[in-house]
Amino acid sequence: MNTVILADSSCDLPVEYIKDNNCLEVLGLILNFKGKDIIDDLGETVKNAEFYDYLRNGGMASTGQINSYRFHEAFEKYVKDKKSIIYICFSSGLSGTYNSALIAKEQILEEYPDADITIIDSLCASLGHGLIVYYAVELLKSGSSKDDIVSFVENNKFRTNHYFTVNDLNHLKRGGRVSATAAVVGTILDIKPILHVDHEGHLIPLGKVKGRKKSIKSLLDHMIERVENPEEQIIFISHGDCLHDAEHLSDLIKKEFTVKDIIINPIGPVIGAHSGPDTLALFFLGKSR
Repeated sequence: MNTVILADSSCDLPVEYIKDNNCLEVLGLILNFKGKDIIDDLGETVKNAEFYDYLRNGGMASTGQINSYRFHEAFEKYVKDKKSIIYICFSSGLSGTYNSALIAKEQILEEYPDADITIIDSLCASLGHGLIVYYAVELLKSGSSKDDIVSFVENNKFRTNHYFTVNDLNHLKRGGRVSATAAVVGTILDIKPILHVDHEGHLIPLGKVKGRKKSIKSLLDHMIERVENPEEQIIFISHGDCLHDAEHLSDLIKKEFTVKDIIINPIGPVIGAHSGPDTLALFFLGKSR
């Protein structure tokens, strides 16, 4: 296998899947947690329960992009091993990581003119990013060429639908997604926003409903409206330490559709620091966003 796929830890893929696939490397973004900078390793160092309990008790965390030096290190080791690289990056609409990767690529090409590095801005986040990485890895394992994998990703990233709801508006207020007034009023009235990721890779409010139960049902409603060929798909659900709600959404989907499988995994701290505890998100391939 002469091609390797790189991603970053915003993809929120199960750590077991990453460990089981040697053709995939996931680079950690930076998490500032309890005053320390940590390279995110998908819950291995900072456990998800610890992280979300900290946020629930009023703690705050912040995140940082991968710098060009770390990308240079990651790219160089594969270039020296004569491997082609596909790096599928966290949305440039949410992070500067993509630009860091481009800088590192240019540096590598100056040193190794024959290096084969393709960098793709996924314009996706969380398990939406993970979904497109998952399919790329499965294509590589099945013998698809690098060009075919790149074509698949480019042709399907805008078909990767993201739908989020949150239980606590205060984390969206801190990130500028809702105003302070909207957060206070929404909390009092039990208003739950529905958000999605748009064509520019930004997280955008889409609507709002009253109550958690209706917000979970709204995620399913969007899938009913937009999914294409669900019987051929693996559906992805991520959650901010609210497994029960994720399993409930999974059950609703199974009652509505026949799907190949549903993968449920926690939202890691890179996304969770901004979305907060009890975020629930649904991802699938469907109509263009």
